[in-house]
Order: sequence, then C-alpha cells, then structure tokens
Amino acid sequence: MNAPAIYDAARMGLMLTELRLPTIARLWSEFTQRSDKEGWPSTRLLGALLEHELAERAKRRIERHRVESHLDPSKTLEAFDFGLVPMVSKAHVMALASGDSWLEKGATILLFGPPGHET
Repeated sequence: MNAPAIYDAARMGLMLTELRLPTIARLWSEFTQRSDKEGWPSTRLLGALLEHELAERAKRRIERHRVESHLDPSKTLEAFDFGLVPMVSKAHVMALASGDSWLEKGATILLFGPPGHET
C-alpha cells in the first residue's frame, strides 16, 4: 500500500516538526532523492540523516552554552598573552588543551591573567 509521494512529502514535514527533528526536516527530501539515485540501503539513509541531526544539535547546544556563559568568544588560548604570566607554561597549557584526559578524570582547569588586565 503505497501512498502518493505528495502525501508523503506533506506529512513528512509535519511529523518531523512534531518530533522536533529540524535538521532531518530540512534535509530529508534531498537525502531521499540522492538515496534513490545512488541506491543506498535504508540504514545508510537513516544513519546519514540521524548523524546530521545529532551534529546540528551538538552545534546548537555548544552555541547556547557559550551564549549563556557570557564569555567573550574572542578570548581564546591563541589570544592569551603567556608573556604576561611567565609562571604559566604555554607548552603545558597547549598540551592540556590538545588532549582530553583531564576531562575523563573530571579535572577542572581555570586560567586567569594578571589582575587588572581585561583584554
């Protein structure tokens, strides 16, 4: 029992909105056309759509948390002037930032510049 494609397209948008899957709602038509053209298995199509949905959610979550933190996005490790704080090893900080073992241990890293330097 195959429903007409128009019915599927109209219902698909409504269902994806109801399920709160905005990325899939935006991409499903393009991906299904490509899937039909290239003969993807259904699991590949579903997997590709879900990967995009998860990636977009992670991106939005990070951006939301950044905004909520009220941190200045221009303040990065690359912009940090290690010359002003000679007791902090740039190599050590960069090594910590490049790995994630400290996250797995549940450690916290806080970096503060010298008092009175807001830039």
